[in-house]
Amino acid sequence: MRIILNGKPIESSALTAFALRTADEVVILNGFQLAEDRPLCAGDQVVRIRKGIMPGKDELEAMMSARHTPGVHSQMKAGRVAIAGLGGLGSHIAVMLTRMGVGALLLVDFDVVEPSNLNRQHYTLSHLATPKTEALKSQLVEINPFIEIQTQAIKITAENAREVFAGYPIVVEAFDSPTSKADLINALLPTGDTKIVAASGLAGFDSANNIRTRRRFSNLYLVGDLESEAREGMGLMAPRVSVCAGHQANMVIRLLMGLDSE
Repeated sequence: MRIILNGKPIESSALTAFALRTADEVVILNGFQLAEDRPLCAGDQVVRIRKGIMPGKDELEAMMSARHTPGVHSQMKAGRVAIAGLGGLGSHIAVMLTRMGVGALLLVDFDVVEPSNLNRQHYTLSHLATPKTEALKSQLVEINPFIEIQTQAIKITAENAREVFAGYPIVVEAFDSPTSKADLINALLPTGDTKIVAASGLAGFDSANNIRTRRRFSNLYLVGDLESEAREGMGLMAPRVSVCAGHQANMVIRLLMGLDSE
């Protein structure tokens, strides 16, 4: 029968998925990793993953496509997303989008990694004093070396925002500063060409169930509880920050899939 094996059509006499593997391989059938053998049908998509071996580009893409279910990875690969601010939100969002295989990322931040960042941001002691753009990119290429990653170590203002993010139809707002948030949104929203996924209200340790994604205007999506600002006695903490980052990353994925509802 004709099946797709690691991204390539083949004719196979195998009747089951495990008949295609060796002992040290994981088998993914139509997007689902098998714990038990399954019969094969014509048109099935099978990926064999060798444990402990760095795959080539084509093989890695076939693996990612298999894990994301057929059809999703191709839309991720075509995506172009910019992330404005690489702190607790932006650093985690970038990691998630890299794991999803988003084809092109622009990372923008003017700051360096400092000790106070380590309570919630995707950095380690080895990154201290390193520009966040460099520190984050070094991690992302270890996750997926086959996507395009551009960086700009600059401060975003109302005057330069349109130029910096030109060519990126989705921009993630992940700033700590309310002024920077407002400058970015006010610069990009009136154009009507850019979808913005922003955040507001994620400090402290109130219930994570209060964090939601809301659509505001046609091209603005706002994530958070809209109330919990960082202040004395209520700092930014890893769990709620990560929940909010997950909401933002998931909204980006929905937009790349052509789904614009919250």
